[in-house]
Amino acid sequence: MAIASPILNGHAASLDRRSIERIVREIVLASRGVPPSQAAGEPKAEPKLVVSISARHCHLTDEHVVKLFGPGSTLTPMKSLYQDGFYAAEQTVMLVGPKRKMLPTVRVLGPTRKASQVELAFTDGISLGIDLPVRPSGKIAGTPGCVLVGPAGAIELAEGVIRAERHVHMSFADADFFGVKDGDRMSLAIKGSCGTVFRDLLVRADATSKLEVHIDTDEGNAADLDHAAGVELIRQT
Repeated sequence: MAIASPILNGHAASLDRRSIERIVREIVLASRGVPPSQAAGEPKAEPKLVVSISARHCHLTDEHVVKLFGPGSTLTPMKSLYQDGFYAAEQTVMLVGPKRKMLPTVRVLGPTRKASQVELAFTDGISLGIDLPVRPSGKIAGTPGCVLVGPAGAIELAEGVIRAERHVHMSFADADFFGVKDGDRMSLAIKGSCGTVFRDLLVRADATSKLEVHIDTDEGNAADLDHAAGVELIRQT
């Protein structure tokens, strides 16, 4: 493939050696898909940070969707979430705790998973009489269970009810910007009248995620996130 440049167009004599080396480097990096700003050595722009409050919700398996909502049922997307491919479904379930205390409407999130899981805030656990363990999403071994009730039936989860550990989703490029890797810890500073610093956010880095922090409703309310003057991610040392 031909690439037009001052060198190839016969103007090399008017350029000094440093300029020629810079142009050649930019051509090589451009052929590899590196943006011009990075090829020129300019500092990377700070990625856009979104902080989201993760309200109580549950994730279901395909089997449990059918048992709760009837034969042939699948989740119906209602609203897309910030992360591509994830959504809040139209379906909701009733959650019944060990002392028959209940939450009448718990939103189901999609897509379906290999194991059903319920994520609640600390105050939800108090209302239900469940001592919620703080766990990363998907780490449900040894956690409390509950009963989920839908319009077509009910299921009893032997485990899977957690308070989700606060965390930050990011791409590998974002991780490189902040100097962290998957599994590291960061702090989130929320600035405002109820300014707060949340420490030990779990870094969850992969190839495609957008930069987004998830905190629960208790944490968001404590920091008055809706009226925050600003937010900042800080690498922990």
